[in-house]
Amino acid sequence: MKKSLYVLTAALLAAGALTACSGGNAAAPTTAAQTEAETSAEASSTEETTAEAAGELQDIIIGATPAPHAEILNAVKDVLKEEGYNLVIKEYTDYVQPNLALESGDLDANYFQHKPYLDQFNAEKGTDLVSAAAVHYEPFGIYAGKSDSLENLADGAQIAVPNDVSNEARALLLLADNGLIELKEGVGLEATKNDIVKNDKNFKIVEVEAAQLPRSLGDVDIAVINGNYAIEAGLKVSEALSVEDSKSTAATLYSNIVAVRAGEESNEKTAALVKALTSETVKTFMEDTYDGAVVPSF
Repeated sequence: MKKSLYVLTAALLAAGALTACSGGNAAAPTTAAQTEAETSAEASSTEETTAEAAGELQDIIIGATPAPHAEILNAVKDVLKEEGYNLVIKEYTDYVQPNLALESGDLDANYFQHKPYLDQFNAEKGTDLVSAAAVHYEPFGIYAGKSDSLENLADGAQIAVPNDVSNEARALLLLADNGLIELKEGVGLEATKNDIVKNDKNFKIVEVEAAQLPRSLGDVDIAVINGNYAIEAGLKVSEALSVEDSKSTAATLYSNIVAVRAGEESNEKTAALVKALTSETVKTFMEDTYDGAVVPSF
């Protein structure tokens, strides 16, 4: 009996020792798991804090053509962030979609056009978009194609101009200012090629979609090109055969604007956007970046 009690006691002690070892070995993984969970929780908390901070920024969604408009907008992203806004830039390569997207509510604003074009667009499409501010002016230039001189243009030379009404008028006025054609008296900024009353050298006016004008240079003698498309194509205003006078009517009238839906000209988002785009930061950026191809209007 004593011997049996002794054996039973020994067995119980051995079992206790094994249980203690097991418990000790299990404690390490449990602690590691807890540590990992705590680390994960801390990381998650940090991410949530960052997300919350980001969530404090209100989006301003703006449509723009790539150059110079999107470039200028990128220059004010940090300025707007300090004011509590996240600037989301959607790039377009034509003049129609950014206005349709603004009208439909997909954008808060757009920045790519001048007011005469906007007025024409509203009239044709039945949209109700307005200017919130004038930001900059891009001088039109006459660029060399097959011919490198205005004085030596051959009889029947082809001259490419934008095919939309407001920009075609502007191009024709520049050609008239250089003595290449004469326009009907008083026609001004509504001129079309049908208003040409004198064309001694029988120049052929070729109407081309504005974005395609730089590509047309190899096919025509000269082209009158919108400033933004000239910039995108790597053309330098300093190398143009002729450029609009900075004091001309066009320089004032054709300033590029921030457009918004009617009634939203002075809301908080628009006010913040306009303030940023008419700041010294933007003026300096334009002057340092574009070598006269983009001129501040403020």
